[in-house]
Amino acid sequence: MTRNPTERPDDWERFRDFLAVLARVQCDARWQGKLDLSGVVQQTLLEAFQAGSRLAGAIDAQKAAWLKQALTNNLADEIRKLTAARRDAGRERSLEAQMAESMSRLERLLPGGCSTPSRQAIREERMLQVARALSALPEAQRRVIELHYLEERPLAEVAEMLGTTRPGAAGLLHRGLKKLRRLLTEDEAAE
Repeated sequence: MTRNPTERPDDWERFRDFLAVLARVQCDARWQGKLDLSGVVQQTLLEAFQAGSRLAGAIDAQKAAWLKQALTNNLADEIRKLTAARRDAGRERSLEAQMAESMSRLERLLPGGCSTPSRQAIREERMLQVARALSALPEAQRRVIELHYLEERPLAEVAEMLGTTRPGAAGLLHRGLKKLRRLLTEDEAAE
């Protein structure tokens, strides 16, 4: 195993929630019950730890990009195992495109743009904070935010998917966003 001796497994652990959000958003509904997404995230983190010296000195934005690609590859591998179909490069490119779109939607939850490397680094850290805060929400609130904002599904469709009414989904969304903002504010205050 090639690794940086100064890098600890918990250095990568802070990316777990970020990867979990991306995995849930990328996993098509037909695979939700069949794939062990936490296992895919764990495998991705293990690969990052094993990559060690190749990622030594990388900034968080580079690590996040590497992790996104590794997660995409691991999800494609797991889906391929489930379907037992021959390799379909078109399907893999589609998963990569979906990952890029999801990242863009996750970034839209953050205010402002980034014009300098330091602002980009701050933005990357903020995305990790958003992912951690999303993971701290109750399951129903987290799911409605992911479906509506990250998968860009209409509220009526979200309600149907969650087995609730449109006003019920709207209430979950409202409470979820309110709690998400509170968690992010508390996270900022703790820094």
